[in-house]
Amino acid sequence: MESLFKNRRVLLLSLITVFLLVFNISSCINSCSQSSGRKKEMMQRLDAEEKVMKLSQEKSALSEKLKEKEREMEEEKSAHQVTKKALLQEQLVCQSVKEDLQKVTKLKEALEEDLKKALKNSKKAKK
Repeated sequence: MESLFKNRRVLLLSLITVFLLVFNISSCINSCSQSSGRKKEMMQRLDAEEKVMKLSQEKSALSEKLKEKEREMEEEKSAHQVTKKALLQEQLVCQSVKEDLQKVTKLKEALEEDLKKALKNSKKAKK
């Protein structure tokens, strides 16, 4: 009976040992999978952080370019306004010259009519 009792103890201890061994192995496997999951997550976070940094740099570079283009646009706008004013002045001068030319043309025509009348009168006076 004692040997049966000893065999049961050995068997029970063996089962407990096997159970603990299986538990230990499954715990190690679980730990490895969590560790690899953590590593993947860290890699994804680092990649995302790098992308955010690159996008921030690109954003600041584009912002600087935008400011430069806006400054250039303002300069072009002011130059356009100056040119527009100069063109308006030239148009006014041109209009004034046109009016003067029309006046001179009318005076010339009137003088030509007077000259024609004077020629006719002088021809009549000679006859």
